[in-house]
This record gives sequence, structure tokens and C-alpha cells, in this order.
Amino acid sequence: MIFQRTEPFMGTVVTIQVVRDGEGVEEAVERAFDWFQEVEERCTRFRPDSELVKLGSQVGRAVAPSPLLFEALQFALLVAEECGGAFDPTVGRRMESLGFDREYATGQVVRTGTDGKNPPSYRDVVVDPKKRTVRLNRPLTLDLGAIAKGFAVDLASRELMQFRDFCVDAGGDLYLGGLNPKGEPWAVGIRHPRIEGAIFDTIRVSNSAVCTSGDYERPGHVVDPQNPESKSAVCSVSVVAPNAMLADGLATAAMVMGLEKGLPFLEQTGVDSLMILEDLTSWETGNLRRGA
Repeated sequence: MIFQRTEPFMGTVVTIQVVRDGEGVEEAVERAFDWFQEVEERCTRFRPDSELVKLGSQVGRAVAPSPLLFEALQFALLVAEECGGAFDPTVGRRMESLGFDREYATGQVVRTGTDGKNPPSYRDVVVDPKKRTVRLNRPLTLDLGAIAKGFAVDLASRELMQFRDFCVDAGGDLYLGGLNPKGEPWAVGIRHPRIEGAIFDTIRVSNSAVCTSGDYERPGHVVDPQNPESKSAVCSVSVVAPNAMLADGLATAAMVMGLEKGLPFLEQTGVDSLMILEDLTSWETGNLRRGA
């Protein structure tokens, strides 16, 4: 018997499926959903009472955030460094200026009014791994939207590992544990970037995460921090990785970097990926396993 539950979180619909229902499943799924609430409360820029927003108001001093927020920020800065700033957690104010300034549940407009004429970069955020502190060297608006959902998927998945065969789906950010109800690796449909409701390709995944960054869901939500007016020739990037936070961040970075820089970047990280271009040609890295 399959246990399944769906709840709205983080501006999307989250579905958790455990292939074999049994003792402790409902409690574990409840704890898994609690992580989505926890990550949202700490990592969103759309709530004035979130820990991330409060951190943004403490410029010039070392602050010790919660372990959860520290891990998210440290990881975001690591990805930013590795991709030369194509991914940048200080892009919040620029996202606001493009219209991504509304809290999804209430519709309330959220504006910080920071950054000024000279946009900040990830180098303006300093983490101390030993003291586990964060210091903002100038006023800026942090945005962890490119990794927070993946982070929540990972934390939720940890609660379900004991059941082996399960799926956590947060609006297309997935972690797929073990095997599906048919006893096979999970089939993940990669959305066609230009035909609504169509599947471009199908891959098979087990004990891995799959995250996709595309230009079709909310046009403009993937911003090049170094050139906000530019438009990538890449329609979507799907990444298969050991965890969803990594897959989420790499997909966003490669989407911004484009084919010439993004594909070698993904090859260097060693992940499986599928990149779809505007002309609907596709490129891949690693060894994607296909099958409907």
C-alpha cells in the first residue's frame, strides 16, 4: 500500500510518496513536511520576520545564524565561488526590480530598498566556518530561492530514508529514494520547454535528486547577476546529483552561464545533466539513464 500526502509550501505544491506504508510512516512524513516550514521561515526574503531578512539588517557585524541558515548560506557562497558569480545569493534586490517582489501566499509586495547604484556580489558576504558566523560588508538583499527548496527536499528526505523507496517532489525539485511502486528506478519526465504539457525526455533515477531550472515557469526568474539584461540561449537545465540542494544550485548556475561555459562547468562537477537550447537541441553530461 502506497502512502501519499500533498501540501502547499514555498510557493509550490509538495508531494511525498512512500511506496510501502507501515508503522511510523505518517509520523515521518509529518516531520518531513515540517522541514519545508522550517526552511521557509528561515530562508525566505518575502517575510519581514524571517531569519534571512533579519540577517540582512545587521550590516558590518559578525552574526551567528541558526545552523540551518548558516549551512544554506555557506553552500550558496561555495557555488557562487565555483561558477565565478553566475549564481549569486546577493541578487535579491535585482529580483525585486524585475517584479519578483510578492509573497506568494498573501500577494503582499516586499521591497527592501537596498543595494543602490552599485550592486553587491557574493564577495560582500563573509562566512567564518570555525566560528560559524556571517558578516555582510555592505547593505544587500540576500536571496536563497535557487537552493532553499532543494535544501528542504534534502532535509525532508532524511526523515524518510528508513523506508528506502520514496519520492519527495517540491514543484519538480525531486529526491527519489530506492525504487518506484513497480520495483523499478523512478521515471522522471523532463518538461518540454516550449510545448505546455509535453515531455522532452524521460530519465530513470534511483537514490538521487533531480532539479530543473527553466525559462518557462516564471520568465525572468533566473537572473545573470553580472548582466541582468542578458538572455541566455538555454531554455532549461536539469541536473541529477546526490542531493537536491546541489542539483538546484548547479542547474541555476548553468542556466545563467549558457552552453559554452555552463556545460564544461557541469562536466567538471561530475553530475549527470541535460541542457536544452532555444532551438530545442540538447546537450548532456555524465551518463543519463533513459526510459519511460
